[in-house]
Amino acid sequence: MVSSGKADAHISCFNRFRRSAIKFTVNHPFRIGVLGSGQGSNFVALAGAVAAGKIPAEIAIVLSDVESAGILAHARARKISAQFIPPGKFRTKLDEDAERAFVAALQAAPVDLVVLAGFMRVLKGEFLRAFEGRIVNIHPSLLPCFPGLQSWRQALDHGVKVAGCTVHFVDAGVDAGPIIGQSAVPVMDDDTPESLHQRIHAAEHELYPKCVAALARREISVVGRRVIWRKAI
Repeated sequence: MVSSGKADAHISCFNRFRRSAIKFTVNHPFRIGVLGSGQGSNFVALAGAVAAGKIPAEIAIVLSDVESAGILAHARARKISAQFIPPGKFRTKLDEDAERAFVAALQAAPVDLVVLAGFMRVLKGEFLRAFEGRIVNIHPSLLPCFPGLQSWRQALDHGVKVAGCTVHFVDAGVDAGPIIGQSAVPVMDDDTPESLHQRIHAAEHELYPKCVAALARREISVVGRRVIWRKAI
């Protein structure tokens, strides 16, 4: 739903998807915070696009819930602030202390957009309230098909002919927020889960920087659940 309750009303991509709009002032330059749990290949793609001037922004901080995560090493190699924050006692989400620490680090940076790049914990409560409408994720399927874990394997097991990846806003659901962009990847007859996943990864590295660049340029608005681009992707 949109803030005015009218079907044709547009709200900024940095506002809530429902009725109450949040007040938000964009930093200059636009600042991005990245969260990741793994090797950080999508972070590398984003950092490369920033360095090449394709994303009009700077990556202000990289945070991880895994002390040995490759994403932290990639960030430090690029002289980007990188920090491990212990996630707490839960396996699939942050505990309250960890959630507060992540929020505090991002707010201190400060960041305009939170980009999830292989962050393997579900965000809840305080985190979503602090950055509502300003968190994006990339998922390795054509949502709403195959949400959750190992979606490339789900797609292959289901027998689909086209898989792909989706960039979406993050809300309280699992891989359920409004869709920003998608890229299709054909499924080959001889594909294995590993080969399909590899090609989806390559598509992610193309799609994610394009979507983040559009957000940084404020070329996107949201109407209900529809994400509207001022320019074609």
